[in-house]
Amino acid sequence: MQLWNAPVASGRVDAIVDVPGSKSITNRALILAALADEPSILTGVLRSRDTDLMLAALAALGVRVAEGDSPTVVRITPGPLHGAAVDCGLAGTVMRFLPPAAALATGAVDFDGDEQARSRPLDTVLDALRALGVAVSGNGLPFRVDGTGGADGGEVTIDASASSQFVSGLLLSGARYRNGITVRHSGKPVPSMPHIEMTVDMLESAGVQVDSATPDVWTVAPGPIAAVDWVIEPDLSNAAAFLAAAVATGGTVRVPRWPARTTQPGAQIVDIFRDMGATATLNDGLLSVTGADTIGPLTRDLRDIGELTPTIAALCAIADGVSELSGIAHLRGHETDRLAALSTEINRLGGDCTETPDGLRIVGRGRAALRGDTWLSYADHRMATAGALLGLVTPDVGVENIATTAKTLPDFPAMWAAMLDRHVDRSQP
Repeated sequence: MQLWNAPVASGRVDAIVDVPGSKSITNRALILAALADEPSILTGVLRSRDTDLMLAALAALGVRVAEGDSPTVVRITPGPLHGAAVDCGLAGTVMRFLPPAAALATGAVDFDGDEQARSRPLDTVLDALRALGVAVSGNGLPFRVDGTGGADGGEVTIDASASSQFVSGLLLSGARYRNGITVRHSGKPVPSMPHIEMTVDMLESAGVQVDSATPDVWTVAPGPIAAVDWVIEPDLSNAAAFLAAAVATGGTVRVPRWPARTTQPGAQIVDIFRDMGATATLNDGLLSVTGADTIGPLTRDLRDIGELTPTIAALCAIADGVSELSGIAHLRGHETDRLAALSTEINRLGGDCTETPDGLRIVGRGRAALRGDTWLSYADHRMATAGALLGLVTPDVGVENIATTAKTLPDFPAMWAAMLDRHVDRSQP
């Protein structure tokens, strides 16, 4: 087992961290650009495994992909979609956003991915496509979509309580269906609703008519998708781990280009930090977070921001008091069962974390309460960064498979080390 020795902060971290572009916005923009009427230029594109898999898949389907002066500037020229083999890796946005677009291709589109991805739930989007008249073979990876060059679309009812990506995936291609698409959700509340709001906002920016006035019903009218020269915001969910370093060490971390208005749910991490005793300010696009001498416990429903749970749970493990995180039962179907993984790994380091029916109960005993040991990542990028976060205040934490962070960050270990190189060397809080 190859372990990455998580570096310990010798003082309160004090750094500026420039975070790459948003994965969520990048992969949505790529789908819309691929289905647009004219070429689009995307600036600030995140270049990570998930986004590179999306770029490779679109190119395989017949979309022309060309880099500009920088790898983060990409020109997308739409073209007739045809049969192809698509590697989804572990990217939920690829395996859930691309099948509805593959229905527009001419020929068979075969989807597969990493071994760990074969257990991820996909039947919701695949059954929805079948209900819309699209020929689909299989209920999970590997599966095949037999495209006929178009799709009728229409109305479909799904249970999206496992992932908001099922709704977003259908909406992103819906304007290109002959009758558009109406998606109705029936079931427990949809998690991560801000991600659906992001999808609707981006569709409307591309000139697509979307009606979302009725709760749990989204209608996309048939019609063109306009070319948009997208400028990608920094990934605020990726920024969370770096900002959390300030909370963990009682230091200060600043992130430039933080948007004053955004549809990214990751922006809510700032309120989480404030609830745990940190201070935060936003001036001229520079977000500064400063941790307190002690970390307060947290009681919070995280349904809308479940992807932030590993970072939040790691902080709760070194807080002073009992934290209750709820509304995140759906995380059992993410890259791994994140609730079981977090409980196992926090407890391995000497913490006190138990699963509840829809979340976690974590008893924190302060920054110095944990002990060094192996932290398993489960091939989950956010589990890996959570281990790195705890390693800041816990000597001898060895994170297994830190390379899995490349899923959404090009070189997390180097960025983490650079952040610590600029620390202020004074006594621990």
